[in-house]
Amino acid sequence: MNFRTMNRSVILASVCLLLASKETVAFSPAKVSSRSQLVHSRQSPITTTLSSAVAPNEEEDFFRKSFILSADDINPLITLNKGPKEKIVNPFGVWTLIVSIITGPVWSFVMMVLNKLNNVFEDMDPNRAMYDGTGKVWSRVWLAMTDSYPTFSGEIDELRKGQGPCLYVANHASWLDIPVICTVLDPVFKFISKAELKSVPCIGQQLDGGNHILIDREDRRSQLKTFKDGCNWLKNGIPLMAFPEGQRSPDGRLMEFKGGIFSMAVREKVPIIPISIANTHAVMPGNALFPVQPGKGKLHVHVHPKIETEGKSEAELAELVRTALLSKLPEDQHPLPQIEEEIMGQLEAESEEAKKAEAKV
Repeated sequence: MNFRTMNRSVILASVCLLLASKETVAFSPAKVSSRSQLVHSRQSPITTTLSSAVAPNEEEDFFRKSFILSADDINPLITLNKGPKEKIVNPFGVWTLIVSIITGPVWSFVMMVLNKLNNVFEDMDPNRAMYDGTGKVWSRVWLAMTDSYPTFSGEIDELRKGQGPCLYVANHASWLDIPVICTVLDPVFKFISKAELKSVPCIGQQLDGGNHILIDREDRRSQLKTFKDGCNWLKNGIPLMAFPEGQRSPDGRLMEFKGGIFSMAVREKVPIIPISIANTHAVMPGNALFPVQPGKGKLHVHVHPKIETEGKSEAELAELVRTALLSKLPEDQHPLPQIEEEIMGQLEAESEEAKKAEAKV
């Protein structure tokens, strides 16, 4: 293939990716009983393909069922290392790798072109909305091609209309959480992410070129810069997206939140919107380099009503967010009872201390 032909192929693939961004699927697990009841918010040539993502008939059954595969069911082809650092790849993982090899270079190329255009025409995309849109397109295409497009419930329509400045927060159980969350957050937003993700192919390019907020938790200056940058985005009307646990849960169960994650929302008096992401830990567990099974009928996103921050302490907000997230997570993503009691007890104690401090003032 000569250079001119290759260029045409890349451009054609880029157009296909952009067209694919028009598709979204939304439904409530509690109400859907057949494929014909799926609600498509938009029509596109790939509607039939994406409509195959169907949740169980009963919401209660869905949240009680575990989709985690046994080691025999995963059937790894490759096992790297042993113990805590073990990484596996099974036949389905090989397919997702192939999809990544096909789509990744196209995504990277489009980002490179847009970045050059942004450098020449500074006012073309000041918030990098178009640039970030490439990641949302890639996420939808990749999930569709791997038969893993999620289903949705909750405040979907309100969220896609745009909430103005706010803080989105979600549980974090897998690498898949990033593409999954990008299927539901249509308006431009900025991730608060670990600085080391900058080295990950494509994702790092997206975070860096999109002016997302990269934080080094070991560096006090980085933390202060994160707070300042986050507040500036909120003042400019751009929402933020964060995982309050601060890291991926090793077993999918919701962990304790890191301190200070809600401080920017409190400072700017913007609402917090919790988002529950179900079963990414089962589709791509922590010891897998790539997903081990399709996400069809397993991956689900629930958008909760917004929580106003004015008049509430960070501890109170943490308790409200935690309760919301757990209300729409499967049982195997809930903390073990003893650990959850300790966490909630600590949050209640912090909330009481904050109230006493306010009373003294």
